[in-house]
Amino acid sequence: MALTAAEGTPVPVFGAWESAGEVRAVFHRFPGGGLSVTPLTPAQADSLAAFLVSAGWSLPSAGGDRATAVAFAEAWQRHTGATPVLRVRLHLHRLGVLTPPSPFPVGRGRVAGERDHSLVMGWCRDFAADVGEAVVVDADTWAGTRFAEKRYTFWETPEGVPVSMAGVNPMVGGQVRVDPVYTPAHLRGFGYAAAVTAEVSRAALAAGATDVVLFTNAANRTSNALYRRIGFVPIADWAVYDFMAGHG
Repeated sequence: MALTAAEGTPVPVFGAWESAGEVRAVFHRFPGGGLSVTPLTPAQADSLAAFLVSAGWSLPSAGGDRATAVAFAEAWQRHTGATPVLRVRLHLHRLGVLTPPSPFPVGRGRVAGERDHSLVMGWCRDFAADVGEAVVVDADTWAGTRFAEKRYTFWETPEGVPVSMAGVNPMVGGQVRVDPVYTPAHLRGFGYAAAVTAEVSRAALAAGATDVVLFTNAANRTSNALYRRIGFVPIADWAVYDFMAGHG
């Protein structure tokens, strides 16, 4: 295995699992966040956990496809004594044929600019609270959050009032991830989230994306149904485990 940054440095950390000179899996961690890893066998998960412990890592959480997440959580418990607690189960979706929502809400999409920064930041803070993310989102911390790297688009009413927002990660290898999608509670149920998601997906495809993906909470039937209606197809189940301090 190899890392591109040391534990404790305030930058993203990337790593690769190599065997016979080939990369078999990769993992990454954003500053202050948990570990995300591509599929591993139980043996590989155990080796990765042992490697990270020997490198002095501590982890608040880890996530990946469901089997990998379970295997790594169990391995981390064996090596550290920390107790894994399931935080959330997710569905990973990939866009098939984009289908605009029907009925389509009146209004239009608009890319957020500098003048919208306070609203974007506030809605990201509200989104994080809604999904239970333990993150501080304000002017002082913004640059270090996972929300800072994204490009945001609003859905606006004909009067120019933002009513929903979608973020998009930078394109990597032809893939774009939609995250977050947020509509204030009092504006939900009017189709705004579907409209803004369709708008950013359309823009991503026009910019050359070959894959547009997003995650949904497996327990949220409303959002799962919404994204499927506009063309997103579930392709994998994911899980995220938090690690509670143990005495191992």
